[in-house]
Amino acid sequence: MLRRPLETSQYCCDGFRDTIDRHQFVQSMSRKGNCWDNAVTETLFRTLKTEWLYHVDLKDLDHAERELFEYIELFYNNQRLHASLDYVSPADFETMPTNLKVA
Repeated sequence: MLRRPLETSQYCCDGFRDTIDRHQFVQSMSRKGNCWDNAVTETLFRTLKTEWLYHVDLKDLDHAERELFEYIELFYNNQRLHASLDYVSPADFETMPTNLKVA
C-alpha cells in the first residue's frame, strides 16, 4: 500500500485518507486557498448549531437523528426563510416558476 506523507490537516491525515480509500470514496477538495467550495456547507452547520443543537437536550443517537430530521424536513426546508433565496423557504423556492428564481 502506498502511504501518503503525514499531513497536519484532519481531511488529509493518514487515518482519514485510509478510510476514504478503504470504502472507495472520492474525496472532493478545492485547491489551496479557495474557501468558496465549503461556504454553503459551513453556513448550514453554523445554522444547525445556533438554531438547533444549542436548544435541544439530546438523550441518545436515535433521539438526535429524529430531532435533526424534524428540524431539517419540517422547519429548515419548509418554513425557514433563506436570504440566498430572496427570503423564501427552499420548498417554496423549488415550486417557483424558473423565470422567478433569483438564486
